Amino acid sequence: MKENRVPFWLTGSALAILFLFPLVWAAFASVRTDTGFGLENYDRLFSATDGVSLRHVLNSVVVSALTVGGTLLVATFGGYAFGRFRFPGRDVLFLLTLAILMVPYATILIALYVLLGWLGLEDSLVGLSLVLVTFQLPFSVFMMRNSFAAVPVELEESARVDGCTSFGTLVRIMLPAVRPGLVTVALFAFLTSWSEFFAPLILLNSTDKFTTTLAVVNMRTASHGSIDYAALEAGVVFMAVPCLVLFALLQRSYVRGFTSGALKG
Repeated sequence: MKENRVPFWLTGSALAILFLFPLVWAAFASVRTDTGFGLENYDRLFSATDGVSLRHVLNSVVVSALTVGGTLLVATFGGYAFGRFRFPGRDVLFLLTLAILMVPYATILIALYVLLGWLGLEDSLVGLSLVLVTFQLPFSVFMMRNSFAAVPVELEESARVDGCTSFGTLVRIMLPAVRPGLVTVALFAFLTSWSEFFAPLILLNSTDKFTTTLAVVNMRTASHGSIDYAALEAGVVFMAVPCLVLFALLQRSYVRGFTSGALKG
């Protein structure tokens, strides 16, 4: 029996090495200097005039928090409605929501930039967060709809017999039951908003509004137009650390969100 698992272990190990190699190489390159190893690249990343500052990091934190919060709020109510209520046009509306995935978001960024101008949200972290929430909704609503649909109907019926309203049932019964789905949605929203580059590049104009990704790219050019690869690698590692830590802390709920019925229906 154990011998039959050898190919799986070998395949898993090979895939792990394949995916980990770029991260290990980036970490190695970020501490390599002309004289050996040290933190000079990180010092240059944060101390350079056009480098990464605390403001840039805070901007990324604000955008990520707003995106995660907005995505969870809309996806939870949307997924609950699609998964538990029957109303005219429900399936058509759900399919239209999923159809957004077929539209490359880069093709509508200019239109969204104009729309944000009409709303007075151009060059703002709030406007950027709203756009990122929009991009996250198709997958998030799909995930939450199937998470709610996987919860036994008897739990909801028992709560209503005890006098709970639909909102009370959602808060007290359903949300704890779909926690893995919520974690999965939140993690995806954070990873996307924290590392997003193209949307901030188009929607943000002021340097004091730049996120960390834009700040890292802005300092990529060193003297005589050469690329400062060492500082870039330091920036890559700095941005990857929060993602790796969150994934390590939430991996059980994340995996459960995909395996405990979240993709059924």
